[in-house]
Amino acid sequence: KRASAFEQLRNLAVSRIYLDNIDHLTAYWVSLGLPLAQVSLSYGVDDLHGTILEEKIFHMAGATTPQQQTVAALEHAIREAGRVPVQRDSYYRHLNGAKRSRRPNERELVCA
Repeated sequence: KRASAFEQLRNLAVSRIYLDNIDHLTAYWVSLGLPLAQVSLSYGVDDLHGTILEEKIFHMAGATTPQQQTVAALEHAIREAGRVPVQRDSYYRHLNGAKRSRRPNERELVCA
């Protein structure tokens, strides 16, 4: 049985609490779907894992989510959640020139 949206969000939130020594928590939008990954930003997640050029493993197992997202789509989802999209490298260092201007009440978010 597939985990419900509630169960997935609960697992992410509990992970954030118990894994407090881990700086970043990623919601893999390919497995969650972009709408649920967007909601997960309010449950301790701070990374949506990027655009992904082509994903095969989840789709071979039956996933029906898109295989890639545009930068614009991810930025839109992140901003709708009240966060600031920031491109980063594999070490979570912000890439020069990629940081977007902040809007009032937005918290910083890493996004590759």
